[in-house]
Amino acid sequence: MKLSVIIPSYNELKTLPEVIEAVTAIPIEKEIIVVDDGSKDGTREWLSGCVSSGKWPCLRVINHEKNQGKGGALITGFTEAQGHYVIVQDADLEYDPSQIPELLRPLEEGQADAVFGSRLLAGDREMYSSLYLNGNKFMTAAINFLFGSKYTDSYTCYKLFKTSDARKMNLKSPGFEIEAEMAGKAALMGLKVMELPVDYKPRSREEGKKINYKDAIKGLLKALFLRLTIKKDSLS
Repeated sequence: MKLSVIIPSYNELKTLPEVIEAVTAIPIEKEIIVVDDGSKDGTREWLSGCVSSGKWPCLRVINHEKNQGKGGALITGFTEAQGHYVIVQDADLEYDPSQIPELLRPLEEGQADAVFGSRLLAGDREMYSSLYLNGNKFMTAAINFLFGSKYTDSYTCYKLFKTSDARKMNLKSPGFEIEAEMAGKAALMGLKVMELPVDYKPRSREEGKKINYKDAIKGLLKALFLRLTIKKDSLS
């Protein structure tokens, strides 16, 4: 069954070509949907040339005229996905796309309803900084407390769902707080989420890392809002 790989991209021209090449090399049926979120570094023009030349036949490009944030890009991607399954792939080089087939296998074999790639289950716990690591642990603990889940890494990029389930979530978050929304709603929907270890090579702020402490605050507020307002039957 086809997998839709959603790549939200904002000013990632330095790394995006390598990411697309790596995803293309994965030996599974797929489509690659790059949502260009109002980039100003030449990404849009480069992507247009790629589509025109047919360099990557499985590549689809959707352009946002204005930056809407990672959440906005993912919502667009999930809406447009044509695959049976959908996964998020960041446009930087922090996550290795060669790991995607291993994440997909439990869904194809019926062992899980969703799969998260956990950086905390990997042998080394390399993160951007100790502050980022501790912030991630705090957010994961908060989400587990609020939703009764048992995640080890709620803010991982690698979240893989059936496309139908991703759409049932009716996602609303425009920014990085969409990670909290997806994790929380997966728990509210009663999805059987399996976590598998994934490698992670963090980049620095100077290299373009965008998430910061303000996004953690937004994520916590989003999780609290969901817990107080969303009923399980509303996501069925």
